[in-house]
Amino acid sequence: MIIKSRYKRILKILLMMVVMTTSQFISAQDNTPPEKDINAYLSEARKFKNQNQIDLALKAMAKAADLAEVDDDIKTVIDSYHEISLLNLKLGQEENALWYYERAGVSLEDITYPQGSATHLYIEALNYFKNEKPHQALILLEEAKKLNNDRHLLNGISLLEGNISLKIKKYSVASRNFNSLVVNSDIYEKAYLTTKAYLGLAQLNIALDSLDSAAKNGTSALKLAEENNFHQEILEANELLGKAYEKLGKYDSALIYNRNLLQIKDSLLAFERINAQVKTADQLRGELMDSTIKKQDIEIKDLNESSSRSEITAILTSAFLTIISLLAVSLYRNNQIKLKTNDLLHTKNRELQSARDAAVQSMEAKTNFLSTVSHELRTPLYAVTGLTHLLLEENPSKKQEEHLEALKFSGDYLLNFINDILQINKIDADKMEPLNIEFNLKKVLTEVINSLQQSAKANKTIITLDYDQNIPSHLLSDPLKLSQIFINLVGNALKFTKKGEVTVITKLQEQREDEVTIYFEIKDTGIGIAPEKQENIFDSFEQGSIQINREYGGTGLGLTIVKSLIGLFESTIRLKSELGKGSSFFFELALKTTESSEIDDINFQITEREYDLTGLHILIVEDNKINQVITKKMLVKKEVTCDIASNGTDAIEMVRTNTYDAVLMDIHMPGISGEEATIEIRKFNTVLPIIALTAISLDDSLESFYAAGVNDVVTKPFKPEVFYQKIGQNVFSPKITNPAS
Repeated sequence: MIIKSRYKRILKILLMMVVMTTSQFISAQDNTPPEKDINAYLSEARKFKNQNQIDLALKAMAKAADLAEVDDDIKTVIDSYHEISLLNLKLGQEENALWYYERAGVSLEDITYPQGSATHLYIEALNYFKNEKPHQALILLEEAKKLNNDRHLLNGISLLEGNISLKIKKYSVASRNFNSLVVNSDIYEKAYLTTKAYLGLAQLNIALDSLDSAAKNGTSALKLAEENNFHQEILEANELLGKAYEKLGKYDSALIYNRNLLQIKDSLLAFERINAQVKTADQLRGELMDSTIKKQDIEIKDLNESSSRSEITAILTSAFLTIISLLAVSLYRNNQIKLKTNDLLHTKNRELQSARDAAVQSMEAKTNFLSTVSHELRTPLYAVTGLTHLLLEENPSKKQEEHLEALKFSGDYLLNFINDILQINKIDADKMEPLNIEFNLKKVLTEVINSLQQSAKANKTIITLDYDQNIPSHLLSDPLKLSQIFINLVGNALKFTKKGEVTVITKLQEQREDEVTIYFEIKDTGIGIAPEKQENIFDSFEQGSIQINREYGGTGLGLTIVKSLIGLFESTIRLKSELGKGSSFFFELALKTTESSEIDDINFQITEREYDLTGLHILIVEDNKINQVITKKMLVKKEVTCDIASNGTDAIEMVRTNTYDAVLMDIHMPGISGEEATIEIRKFNTVLPIIALTAISLDDSLESFYAAGVNDVVTKPFKPEVFYQKIGQNVFSPKITNPAS
């Protein structure tokens, strides 16, 4: 351990020598004091990089590193090494890129620099992608996003994520990322990122056979690239436009772009530039090493001259060399052992990496399967619940009404079951994160209890709230997820408690400056849980026994959801129970406090209001014929007239040429998705209410729906009263949207 510690100290000393020599070398090469500051050189390097003048970009970055070293600015030194590593990757010089990447990594060990660590992960992800390992790259990008708070790096991550998604054919994710970058507000590389986004969209359009869109996006990319002298992007745009026009059968246009491509590729200037760039990258690294060696040679020469002046020094030197020789033999033996150990570790690491890759692929396959099944079940279930509702309103006979009510109950039960599976799947796939918004805890708990009073009356059970008044009234967290936790826990307690009492307890455990720790407990006087069943009670589909399943019903997923949701808040739920005497579920949460008083009157439940929809004219965008019929009949009952579009392309044209009071937009459709159709509509109509009517899946993001310009979302299958309520709210009290542009 002592030798290992010494090695580490020696490595750091050598690294500092290399950095000092770098400064001396670049200063000697320049012969004039720098006239620019660090930011000017960084800006200059970005400009040269985007114009594919990598040799000039490398020189600018070397000067930035020199100034950062003089200022003892370790963070900028790390940033400079990272940028030089990325420039070498762009040249295909992976050995040079690794050299600078590792030096940045050594410096990161000594300081806390989240953005530097995020960039380090981004470079590793980029290298994985270049080496055909897209799934590992995506994992690293997710870790980088957790560390990063820099908008410029986040844009770079989004671009790489879009290219990876395009590569693995996750076209909706790629489209979302590229569209977000088309309208980016990056302070450093706005034009470059927009150009790359247009190129990505053009590639995506060609993959989806949307050739007109490919030509349009390719032309936009070429125009921007030519305006900014982005040489590599000019080449890519010509290549994509040649492909697009060739597939469209416009061979004259294709020939023009293909000729442009040949002229660029055959350009002697381009050839010489590439050679100069590679030479500059190698020269910088080689001369850096040579300079270090020369400095060490001078030091050795000085030592030799000094030793010749004194016989005592010679004797000491001889003794020192003897000791060094013995140490060298010892180190050689240790090194041989270390090499063998490293070989074994590399073998094990490869095996572990393969196992990890297999596990990741298996998890993705399971997640995608459950997501697809849940989504596909919702579509026929919409037909079941919708037709049941319509039949119940057509004055059925008493016997028919009983059958229809049973069918309605079964449909609602199945829908709850699908929702539970989808929510657990979403948490397992890390697709959920707690929000951090202002709320009133007592109000949330009171509304949960009020919503469950009907179930309590059915079981002749009392629900009471024991609330600690010392808890601050204004907190920051995710009130909707907290509501889900308490609805499941209180609902579970009511299910197993008849003619008893359920108590919700809150206590202030600890209060610091802007944070409080609150103890929560849900206690009941129900049937209790046997000791041998308590260990597995939070596992999926566990309710204690088959008899309990049959007697009390339920999916057995409520407590699993609670455990997963509490885990999102970095806490753990615990249990105390005794058969025949009841159960107690308890946990603690750390929540931030706020001084604001703006939320006193916020109600987290939708205020129901009766809307008269008579005379409205609505466009239904839906590719499923049965769902078209059901949705239209439900609207006709409210005296609403309808038009139907079977795909996104027709929907855009119909909105352009007709007047509608609202659009009901399905999201998942062949060709142009509902999200993409909404983006296009918002380009010429920003006020028309658009309600997403979709069987939501795991990959769907409500944030992306709203970002595209959707006013509201209704999940299929839905309750008719919710459906009518949403239409009324958005037509008569429209929400403010942020339309995509």
